Amino acid sequence: MKELVFIGLGLNDEYGITLKGLEEIKTATNVFMETYTSHMPNFNMQNFEKICNKKIQTITRQTLEEENGKQILTAAETDKTILLVPGDPFIATTHVTLRIDAEKLGIHTRIIHGTSIMSAIVSLSGLHNYKFGKTVTIPFPETPAETPYNVITQNKKSGLHTLCLLDLKEPENRYLTINQAFETLQTVEMQKQKKIITQNTIAIGVARAGSNYPLLKADFIKNLDNFDFGAPPYSLILPGDLHFTEVDALIAFADAPVEFKRLFR
Repeated sequence: MKELVFIGLGLNDEYGITLKGLEEIKTATNVFMETYTSHMPNFNMQNFEKICNKKIQTITRQTLEEENGKQILTAAETDKTILLVPGDPFIATTHVTLRIDAEKLGIHTRIIHGTSIMSAIVSLSGLHNYKFGKTVTIPFPETPAETPYNVITQNKKSGLHTLCLLDLKEPENRYLTINQAFETLQTVEMQKQKKIITQNTIAIGVARAGSNYPLLKADFIKNLDNFDFGAPPYSLILPGDLHFTEVDALIAFADAPVEFKRLFR
């Protein structure tokens, strides 16, 4: 059967996959997994293979992007094939091209969704889902870009929150930290002088979303610059206009200072 199924793994470990996802794996001939688009800090491959009773083939960025997923497509042209992806399969746009190419080859595609950082951020922070604007990725300093700053500026003009995904290089075990993200944004602020990212800007740092011990900390940037968020993965939220219930949630869930109550109504 010509079929390629994209299955989300969730955010943290081998137990984040849905029961439906596990059942799909058991009936597949080929099972591939990519590990470069997101970091799953507590994922144990040996244990996962025991759970699903399948041998998992790890796929690199080169296989998917430079070789256009040829290995996966070739397998899917003959038998049911699965690609396991951290989070939800298409929150990162990396795999859309692979799905398009599969359909062009007459390979039927399906999606089994998993927990995404997009939904996890809303659940953890208590911020209102409908008040998030465009999401952006902040890159490592060696590839500087003004786009994150511009997106945050645009969102704030509309009163919207910005979720900033922080760059990572999984094979090198490198993860952009929240403090480094501040430095990148502040560098652009020095050039733009729009007072979008200042020492008194409110920010929410998130570490290890999806784990048993996630960390959220909301405060002014001046108080977060040296805050220790612990191990990755990391995300950053730059709020827009906050509703009073969102302020209450940040105080309760993200250890925000009570001073926040005086800033918003």
